Amino acid sequence: MRLTNIAASILTLVFAGYVGVTTKAPSNQPSGQPSNQQNPPQAQGPLQVQTNVVNVFATVRNKQHGIVTDLTKDDFRVTEDGVEQKVEFFQKEVNMPIRLGMLINTSARMDRMIDAERDAASRFLRDVMRPKDEAMVITFDFDVDLVADLTQDTSVLASAIHKPRVKLKPVGGGCVVTAGPFPEENNSGCTVLYDAIYLACHEELATEAGRKGLIILTDAEDSGSKMRLQDALGAAQRADAVIHVILISDRMATFGTEPGAAQRMAEDTGGRVIDVHNEELLEKAFDALSEELRSQYVLAYYPTNVKRDGVFRKIQVTVARPDVKVLARKGYYAPSTLGN
Repeated sequence: MRLTNIAASILTLVFAGYVGVTTKAPSNQPSGQPSNQQNPPQAQGPLQVQTNVVNVFATVRNKQHGIVTDLTKDDFRVTEDGVEQKVEFFQKEVNMPIRLGMLINTSARMDRMIDAERDAASRFLRDVMRPKDEAMVITFDFDVDLVADLTQDTSVLASAIHKPRVKLKPVGGGCVVTAGPFPEENNSGCTVLYDAIYLACHEELATEAGRKGLIILTDAEDSGSKMRLQDALGAAQRADAVIHVILISDRMATFGTEPGAAQRMAEDTGGRVIDVHNEELLEKAFDALSEELRSQYVLAYYPTNVKRDGVFRKIQVTVARPDVKVLARKGYYAPSTLGN
């Protein structure tokens, strides 16, 4: 399935100047909420009061990079824009369903590692996915392909990951071009990483509930995207999606990597960047992510700031224990009266 209609909507947003502004904020009902809590009574008549809950999924590692699993609610402190928040719900949840997006860079620069990437990604999804988990597969080079929509079927996902690429045709300047949703006059573009992230989050994950994440296999270079880094990051933050980057740094190739962009996307959403330059490290990277996805703490709070202004609010999560590092998203976009 090629994302032609989605790409056309991107162009409309770009030309209108609305990217990063009009995207609706997702629902923030906490997945860590106790199962016996009753739903609030429905308001009578048109007037309804909405109380939004902010979910934060946190991973804590010690100085030896091991995952810390024995923390309690009282060990955590959460602030929003510098104001301490009361954690209402806490859970160490290793089996909570997750919606994953596997984004694979299939540009010509990835040729030497692409087979190993596909094998490792297939094994990872087969090993990590539990009942009720769903994943999708997106490939990107000059354009973006949704080759498998969200599904629980790992055989469908494996087939999509190993789907042969359309033959690439070299164009001027060493770039390549395929038939796709983006205008052909954009022949200077080779790898539309930011477009792929934006589409995955804005069109696929934004309406999903619970834990959400992207695992991106790439060198983190972008050339030709309609979206900017900030647009891609904003889409992930609005979808409450964590970005993990497996940074492919091929020492046999002449191209470089862009760790700065990868680090920003990961840090701001609560994810990680894992540097990989051979097949052995690739396998270890997926093993580390598999462990991390099943070792997260769930923290949820009712924000003291109840304004529905659509403004980005900064979150800081700290732990009352020395020599540990907390991975958690750095903020979220508040709901807007113009949105939900």
